[in-house]
Amino acid sequence: MTSAPTPTLVLGGRFARELPELALPWQAVDTPDPRVLVLNEPLATELGLDPDWLRGDGVGLLTGTRVPDGATPVAQAYAGHQFGGYSPRLGDGRALLLGELVDDSGRLRDLHLKGSGRTPFSRGGDGLAAVGPMLREYVVSEAMHALGIPTTRSLAVVATGRPVQRETVLPGAVLARVASSHLRVGTFQYARATDDLDLLRRLADHAIARHHPAAADAPHPHLALFEAVVAAQASLVAQWMLVGFVHGVMNTDNMTISGETIDYGPCAFMDAFDPATVYSSIDTGGRYAYGNQPVVAEWNLARFAEAILPLLAEDQDAAVAIAVESLGAFRGHYSAAWSAGMRTKLGLPEGLHDEVASAVVTDLVALVQADHVDHTSFFRSLGAAARGDAEPARGMFLDLPAFDAWTARWLALGPDADVMDRANPVYVPRNHLVEEALAAATDGDLAPLDQLLDAVSAPYDERAGLERHAEPAPDSFAGYQTFCGT
Repeated sequence: MTSAPTPTLVLGGRFARELPELALPWQAVDTPDPRVLVLNEPLATELGLDPDWLRGDGVGLLTGTRVPDGATPVAQAYAGHQFGGYSPRLGDGRALLLGELVDDSGRLRDLHLKGSGRTPFSRGGDGLAAVGPMLREYVVSEAMHALGIPTTRSLAVVATGRPVQRETVLPGAVLARVASSHLRVGTFQYARATDDLDLLRRLADHAIARHHPAAADAPHPHLALFEAVVAAQASLVAQWMLVGFVHGVMNTDNMTISGETIDYGPCAFMDAFDPATVYSSIDTGGRYAYGNQPVVAEWNLARFAEAILPLLAEDQDAAVAIAVESLGAFRGHYSAAWSAGMRTKLGLPEGLHDEVASAVVTDLVALVQADHVDHTSFFRSLGAAARGDAEPARGMFLDLPAFDAWTARWLALGPDADVMDRANPVYVPRNHLVEEALAAATDGDLAPLDQLLDAVSAPYDERAGLERHAEPAPDSFAGYQTFCGT
């Protein structure tokens, strides 16, 4: 590893310093011919990084091959339940935490890589990544950010010049990712498995300081931490559901303590509304189907509770009782967040009786499910319906009498079309357009990717020239599957 690229850049090592048992110092593999494919210039500026420098001499920071003096990249240790089965030692098998930066708001942010080469956690893998999956994470994470959903961010994707062997030989890439932290439920599972109570306590205190500082002043800080994570995850998953996002791989190592969305592997946005929607090629049992996401989140949080039981009470039975009671708040938090979001999507007025709102929402969900209506297009078209033109929405239904009856009830409540337009996006990363953009980029053509990013970076603003990005997938695109890319 060579000398620092700039004397002014400082990468902190708080995670590695405070939790050395969970941080294995490691180096990124060399990149033969690094080339920036896409760079998030606004995010770079937030982080105090010069975009022009990153495109030139600073490309080594984005690949981990040239980091500042004093920086110590580490592979993070964590465990996890993957599709319900427990793996005691997962960790960063193809990733490195380069360190922490302070952004222009004074927040501590992790700078993290994916595809940076083998680590001792690679479990036989090559530790590399291909261009397509890394660009998928860039596109979808930035779309989620633009939708206002808590998420890790993508700083850059750099082509490495090294081929990667998957089903075929593909061009390699590294993703530079930014997060509030990479603490996961699986991080706590790993610490608990060591039987080192001091480590578990230090990890919990680290999480409180970084993400939920109000918990430090609570009568029981570690219980307050758990309750804060429960609330954050309930809110997050409700937001996924409201925009039709299917994560695809909700393992406990992919659930953050911060409440940010992480790991955009086999993810996708739902086309036709169906709770059973699964896009991941490896989710053959539908464990992580769209409609199962709230239940899985609650299950993951139960695993988090198990990991921190010794911090909740000395007596295990008492600790279990405390955890069960606190976890019981998840459903209320989720229901409140989802219901409030649906009321906004439908433009329902403040003060409307809950029973009336609930009936309108419940009946609509049944209608869109029965007729397999396109999720994004339908909700956006309701803005026009609220302004007097119901035909775009009506044309999506087979059961026209049922839709007409529902529409009459809804319009009688006086929906606010402007509120709806701020809640219902025109553009999401349409699966067929994502695949088109990734295939073109893999072949060296970045134009479709640039246009897709332009659309999803301002998802609520309808713009000329982006009509394709507002349209559902063609019928020929049925049976779409996504892949992890590992």
